[in-house]
Amino acid sequence: MRIIGTGSAHPKRTLTNDDLSQMMDTSDAWIRERTGICTRQIITDEELDDLAAEAAQKALDDAGIAASELDYIICSNVVNEYVTPSIASIVEGKIGAMCPCVDLNAACTGFIYAMDYAEALLQSGRATNILVMAAEEPTRMVDWNDRSTCVLFGDGAGAMVVTKGEELKALKVSSKSNTSVLHYKRVLEPTPFITKEEQHIPLYMAGQEVFKTAVTCSVSDLMAVLTESGLNKDNITYYILHQANFRILDYIRHRFGVDGSKLPMNVDKYGNTSSASIPMLLDELNREGKLKKGDLLAFSAFGAGFTSGACIIEWNK
Repeated sequence: MRIIGTGSAHPKRTLTNDDLSQMMDTSDAWIRERTGICTRQIITDEELDDLAAEAAQKALDDAGIAASELDYIICSNVVNEYVTPSIASIVEGKIGAMCPCVDLNAACTGFIYAMDYAEALLQSGRATNILVMAAEEPTRMVDWNDRSTCVLFGDGAGAMVVTKGEELKALKVSSKSNTSVLHYKRVLEPTPFITKEEQHIPLYMAGQEVFKTAVTCSVSDLMAVLTESGLNKDNITYYILHQANFRILDYIRHRFGVDGSKLPMNVDKYGNTSSASIPMLLDELNREGKLKKGDLLAFSAFGAGFTSGACIIEWNK
């Protein structure tokens, strides 16, 4: 797998910590100290699939290929207005592609899972160019009266175009079922046959348990892909981690023992954008000219399930 283009898109509405302090019992200082988040972009009158299509088109333009040259579109997504069709199928129409499309849900780890699917398609010879995306609106899952969760999230989309190559050095995904600590439940349409009581449950997180699991999984996964690739932690140019919150990222950095310059962050600007956070940060680094041929990038993410994953890929664009 070789990355040949990246793209991202953000909603136009910026929600600051001061804005949130007008809505609930919180403050800029309280949020910054606990999360490192200052602002987040949230969907208002946009459609998530429009943001996804914008990110996709930017990735295609960056790659220098047309949508008609895509052989597959894979989109990671947790929640959106459509249960069906898939966001990938909607994006296919918006950008003018004609190829198989699929969405997957591995929570915040979804983008790395999508990379795993893409690598299998490339290795099998069934695809040459694949659009790998993540489009997320977690602000639609939270209780906006619960300051412990709603202050964390923002919306957005990220994408990359990949093609055949030997740049993917190692990839690991895993899951260990533990649904009690992190979940979101919505009520489906009623039927004459449902007798159980159903209840809508906004996003629930057992904060300390999620923190411990996230740190443990990220460090373990990163060590595993380093071992598989025959590299050491100092060989990595950038660790591009799921932007959950500053405390988790900083704790992983200390546990893993890497310099802060190797751990770029944008959680302060965008909050936690679920599985879109890694491709959004990758695109930011690309467009700021911070990536050079030969750079080794380590991705790592964790999410509800409990899922986790990591990979190492060489930048050769």
